[in-house]
Amino acid sequence: MTYGGDDRGRRMPPPQRPPSGRPRRHQPAQMMPLPGRGSSPYDERTRPMGHGGQERPAGPPPRRPGPPQPPPGRPADDGARPPRRRKRWGFGKVLLTLLTVFVVFLAGVWVYLEFSINRVDALADYSGRPVAAEGTNWLIVGSDSRDGLTPEEQEKLVTGDSKAAGGGKRTDTIMIAHVPDNSTKPTLLSLPRDSQVTIPGHGKNKINAAFSIGGPTLLAQTVEGATGLRIDHYAEIGFGGFAKIVDAIGGVHMCVEKPMEDTLTKIKIPAGCQDLQGPQALGFVRMRHSEATPRSDLDRVANQRKFIGAMVSEIGSPGTLLNPFSLFPLLSTAPDALTMDSGDHVHNLVGLALAMRGISSGGVVTTTVPVTSGSAENWDKTKSKLLFDALKNDTVIPDSAILT
Repeated sequence: MTYGGDDRGRRMPPPQRPPSGRPRRHQPAQMMPLPGRGSSPYDERTRPMGHGGQERPAGPPPRRPGPPQPPPGRPADDGARPPRRRKRWGFGKVLLTLLTVFVVFLAGVWVYLEFSINRVDALADYSGRPVAAEGTNWLIVGSDSRDGLTPEEQEKLVTGDSKAAGGGKRTDTIMIAHVPDNSTKPTLLSLPRDSQVTIPGHGKNKINAAFSIGGPTLLAQTVEGATGLRIDHYAEIGFGGFAKIVDAIGGVHMCVEKPMEDTLTKIKIPAGCQDLQGPQALGFVRMRHSEATPRSDLDRVANQRKFIGAMVSEIGSPGTLLNPFSLFPLLSTAPDALTMDSGDHVHNLVGLALAMRGISSGGVVTTTVPVTSGSAENWDKTKSKLLFDALKNDTVIPDSAILT
């Protein structure tokens, strides 16, 4: 069947009939796109007719949706869990960690010293003991104990023969360190070892004999009776311990004004600034038979105070505390070298060290008990009373009572 008009002679295929027995289905009407309009939603289902009955391809078939693709620059997900990013430590966290390690280390050292330092019952109550006054008083003793020293070490340190010295333990150094409760300067006071004083129960004798007779307890009681000052803390160091501490910190820097040569021990120390090691340091604080020490024991105790000031400064310096090659030998040596009263603790010792740091710089008053002669056997009663009263009351010591 042909149509006239604008079919241009094209023949439309006859409509196909559905098979018998099956109901006829009417196809929906197809709408042709109007000229000038865009594509119709029915374009995909309308097959345009061409010559020979062939279909014109309507473009590439629609793509089937695939799995989601990763953003550009990120590798495809192969099913494995992506690695976690490591968290960077900030400056604050690093600083907190270092601070924690330091605190733990300091606590460990504190506990180690607290339970390792030698103890002795040096301070005992008795009838007539001076009452507590202003400030805090330490009794510092340098004994001539040779305990723990081998014969070779005794020869190296030139300690001499204990039997020739009269046997027993004696003290080459007796000092009172006064730490005030107010703004007055701390005081380091030397008591000459040949001072004639009353020893409880033993009459009048040299003050260092009290240590030989009754040890630290009798010496503390003797000092309290002679000065009227109540002793609150006790610290003692022997020959060997003193030398080992000096060697542990690499020596103590001292400036010696004149050449020193002890005619008795033959120890020689040249003039000039130098680091004194253990044997030389021990010889320096003990020397009194030398042209450089014309006042004998008075010059010796003055040198002892100078050396203690330099040693305390050296121990408290960053070069010692931050240097493991100095700090650890010092920590391992100190417990055996030092003896404290059974009631004392490490924090008491730290307080003493902090108070004595100014010896070298003039922040601590250093003096000797005023005496009547160069032999240093008898104290000047008037000046000594001025000195002891000032310490009791935490007042400034009169210049007339200071003996350097």
